[in-house]
Amino acid sequence: MPTVVGVKLRFAPKTLFFDPTGFDVAQGDHVIVQTERGTEFGVVVDEAHEMAASQLSAPLKPLSRMATENDLAKDQEHKGLETEAMPVFRELVREHKLEMKPVDVEYLFDGGKVVFYFTADDRVDFRELVRDLASRFKVRIDMRQVGVRDEARMVGGIGHCGQVLCCTRFPGDFHPVSIRMAKEQDLPLNPLKISGLCGRLMCCLRYEFEAYKDFKGRAPKRKSIVETPLGLAKVRDFNTPRETVTLKLENGDSLVVPVAKMTCCKDKGCPCAVSKEALAEIQAEEQAASPLSTSPVPELTSTVGSKEVKTNQSSSDKKPRRKSRPGRGGGGSGKQSGSSEKDKKDQKSSSPSGETKKSSGRRRSRRSRGGKNSGNSGAAATSSGAAKQTPSTQNAPKQSGGGEGGSTAAQPSTRRRRRRRRPPEGGQSTENG
Repeated sequence: MPTVVGVKLRFAPKTLFFDPTGFDVAQGDHVIVQTERGTEFGVVVDEAHEMAASQLSAPLKPLSRMATENDLAKDQEHKGLETEAMPVFRELVREHKLEMKPVDVEYLFDGGKVVFYFTADDRVDFRELVRDLASRFKVRIDMRQVGVRDEARMVGGIGHCGQVLCCTRFPGDFHPVSIRMAKEQDLPLNPLKISGLCGRLMCCLRYEFEAYKDFKGRAPKRKSIVETPLGLAKVRDFNTPRETVTLKLENGDSLVVPVAKMTCCKDKGCPCAVSKEALAEIQAEEQAASPLSTSPVPELTSTVGSKEVKTNQSSSDKKPRRKSRPGRGGGGSGKQSGSSEKDKKDQKSSSPSGETKKSSGRRRSRRSRGGKNSGNSGAAATSSGAAKQTPSTQNAPKQSGGGEGGSTAAQPSTRRRRRRRRPPEGGQSTENG
């Protein structure tokens, strides 16, 4: 078998093989080779190895020589000329109004030819364009039409997956990709999601097509019935990378079963089944994967229940306190009312007449607000003279439904406060009058 090395040219889609006889080359070395187009500059991508003669599509050509420093400098100079030639190429295409899209420009290593790459939907008459290019660059011009996939390979880019385009990373011929490959992999048939930058179906759809096809050939069909020790189940979903099937039991539970542990006889017409031994193995694997036991679950539920009871009890204890708060405005204990009355009398005696009038107005407003909880206190405030003559025990109104927190013991205290407040107010008003 002959010994070959793989050399990658910049604009060549495939890896070319040459005879390395007389040269000690390694991967990454730059070499000069002879091709059908002339002398070219390439990079070694495959080290020397043996290959069968049947795998070679053409007779081997020897390596011309190893690249020198001058060759590397010349290659960089050609890249600069290619960058300058691209705007000229676009300008001349616009001048001639040709329906083509310029893609790239390539200078051969010997400098005797320049290749202009373009894409077009139909055949284009570019004879006038070639004359203008030859007169501008003073070299031999070669026009080459490429497809949209070749354009994406030459230009490069980032795909939907966030990686470099497959056509750029993996050199070689393009293989056909059909919509059936996307259907077999359960992908959404959305052109924006299954198409690449070139506008064609993505090349990666072909990579896993055989794996999906083989798995679905061994697994039961979707929504088919499967017999299990737990009862009949229906196939709900597939996981091709793991080669598992998700089953839905009659009680609504889900069960994940590997295809290797299922017995299917599609050709005979009988449904697939899961044996007791396979189910026991699956359950053992699940328990090993999740070491947490279920024994403390009742304790957790009981503690949670006790907490709920405690919170309910505490909330029930707090309810009477909250209900008794509105009654504070309507009345309280005798001691509290007596102390409040003494403080109010001291304030009235120390303050001038004008201030007592304002404070009395404020107290009246407070009494009117508290009347909602203490029954008919507002009516009692208006009839002050009648309150002086009648005793508190006879005029005490019955408990009304206006306030839940009010009580009969609290209402007389409010009446006593009102009777004691009125004489100083009346006295001040007569003196002032």
